[in-house]
Amino acid sequence: MAEISLGGAPQSVDSIQSSYMAQAQRRRLYSGLMLLIFVVLMASGFTVADDRNAGGFWEGLHQIGDYPADVLSEAWEKRADLPGLIAKYFPALVETINIAAVSTLIGAIGGLFLSLLGTRGLAKWPRFITVFRRISDIMRAVPEIVIALVLIFVLGGGPVPAMIAIAIHTAGALGKMFSEVAENADLKPVEGLASTGATWSQKMLLGVLPQVAPNYISYTLLRFEINIRASAILGFVGAGGLGYELRNAMAWGPGRFDEAAAIFILLFGTIVVFDQVSSRYRNRLTEGHAQ
Repeated sequence: MAEISLGGAPQSVDSIQSSYMAQAQRRRLYSGLMLLIFVVLMASGFTVADDRNAGGFWEGLHQIGDYPADVLSEAWEKRADLPGLIAKYFPALVETINIAAVSTLIGAIGGLFLSLLGTRGLAKWPRFITVFRRISDIMRAVPEIVIALVLIFVLGGGPVPAMIAIAIHTAGALGKMFSEVAENADLKPVEGLASTGATWSQKMLLGVLPQVAPNYISYTLLRFEINIRASAILGFVGAGGLGYELRNAMAWGPGRFDEAAAIFILLFGTIVVFDQVSSRYRNRLTEGHAQ
């Protein structure tokens, strides 16, 4: 029987194979246990939520299509008014896009500094790398809606709390993604600039950013798409924009379903357009061509 030496101790092929099979079985066992725990948690969570809900999920499941049907039927009856309603709510759409654009810009700038200050080999203060990484973790861990609710309580309703909330979450999320890109940057240009006496900002601006700029811009465009949806959602808690108008239209119920349909059309069309445009430019940046 052939023998293989591992770490100075000879082992037969059979013993290595049996050891490998034992490890594979343990992994399958652990995976099965984790899946079982996940299913149990999901089932128990659903049961608790269903018990605390005003109406049971299964009892109301057959009514899931009633609201969309009412909206579509009323919108179809008043279809002649839809162009005017779309024009009426277009300023609210512009406000939503402005919230997303400003918050994305501010968040991208914050994420840029967090990524460079929290990346090994690039950080200006290496001892504080962990601090900047934890700051980034905290900023993206808190949902935008929670931050917005706190800011609305302090500042009142409007687009400013939504913009600040989305910018904070965007800075944390982009800081993480930017940092992963920066870790793969070639350090030779940085070392060359350091040998000439360049400052930290000069090394980052001339040695790192030219390498990572395409990926940074790509991630920023992707985040802009996400922030358009987030700004619309935050409108439901009084943060302005198209979401605020949609909440009001839905709250009135029958009689204003045509307005809700017009807002849905505006929001859906905007998301599709920006998704397509952003995807095209992201492919150009990362792959060199549009798809």
